[in-house]
Amino acid sequence: MSQDHHATVEHLFRQEYGKVVALLTHKFGTSHLEQIEDATQDTFVKAMQVWAYKSVPDSPTAWLYRVASNRLIDVLRRDKKMDLHDTERLSHHSGIEQNGDPALDTTLSDSQLKMIFACCHPALSQEYQIVLSLKLIGGFSNKELAEALLKKEEAVAKSFTRAKKKFREEVKMLKIPVEMGLQSRLFRVLQVVYLLFSEGYAATSGTLIIKRDICYEALRLALLMQQNTYCQHPNLEALIALMCFHASRFDARLDDEGALVTLEHQDRSKYNQELIAIGMRHLERAGTHDRTPSKYHLEAARSYYHSTAKSFAKTDWKNILYLYDLQLKLEPSPMVALHRIVAFAKIHGAKKALGELEQWEKKNNFADQALYHAIKAELYFDLGKTKEQKAALVKAIALTENELVKAHYRKKMET
Repeated sequence: MSQDHHATVEHLFRQEYGKVVALLTHKFGTSHLEQIEDATQDTFVKAMQVWAYKSVPDSPTAWLYRVASNRLIDVLRRDKKMDLHDTERLSHHSGIEQNGDPALDTTLSDSQLKMIFACCHPALSQEYQIVLSLKLIGGFSNKELAEALLKKEEAVAKSFTRAKKKFREEVKMLKIPVEMGLQSRLFRVLQVVYLLFSEGYAATSGTLIIKRDICYEALRLALLMQQNTYCQHPNLEALIALMCFHASRFDARLDDEGALVTLEHQDRSKYNQELIAIGMRHLERAGTHDRTPSKYHLEAARSYYHSTAKSFAKTDWKNILYLYDLQLKLEPSPMVALHRIVAFAKIHGAKKALGELEQWEKKNNFADQALYHAIKAELYFDLGKTKEQKAALVKAIALTENELVKAHYRKKMET
């Protein structure tokens, strides 16, 4: 199979996996979730085999959905999970247009969004809601999910198994709860979309640092929610702004050879000014008035400063540090504390920042966090402590799953 075909299938997996799972769940019901997952995964394996020798179909989405649906019907017939009449009826109402994609609505009834709201059913715990959404909608691997939730892979796998059982028992059908029911699940859905975008923006593993498909899918879902009256909320506006600001810098994050470019060395002429302008409009609409700002507001504001600074040297680090301090006060987080150290060093210097980092180290176990060792290496470099810097980079490399980030750290060791 050619590299192009592999790339096509990976692209489609990220873009279409959640849609196929959601459509099949809507069609066959939550009681068959295990078989739906298996049928969808088998279909992507088949796509890799078939498309290696034939051209990719004009409508790959329709092909994937039709094959997965037929596969599932065969399994349900074989296992006698449905009677013959039901499976024949379903096979004649596939929801596929003759020559087009699945008939997905363009409003909140979009099948993927429906699935997220179903996964965020109040009968499920917060952890189950997030695990189900990211696995079934985002196609997250256990490794990606463990990184996103700061948990071990084994714990994530067990949680997913228990969450699916609870989902089958409590959520009988996919439907959008109206008015207050919709609003009660909104914040959890926003968290899912945020984590989806975060994985696309800084991939935890593989050979890509940016998975644009995931990012744009997260943005699409957020914009879809915005169209519904009961989803309109300052936090949603702030999240859209955050994603626009981050996406505006995509083209500057890699050089011509595909190597990672840090913020300090990015070519700011490559920043997408249209996306920055859209982000600014959403940030203006996200005004909290007398409400406490959410993490989306604070992160969007920080990203705004990075996206609009004329140069790295002219970045408003004072306000960025203030925003980090405010976020830590409102919502203490070890990862926010780590990122804050970078801004703290710009204002107070590397020596004080190292002391600050050591204070946080006493309160949290950062030993298995690659970011912690990478930041420590940067501070040692600024202090001229080459030996300590390289030792920290060795630890960062060992803990990093992403090949591009590993290469970036190795290059730092050579300078």
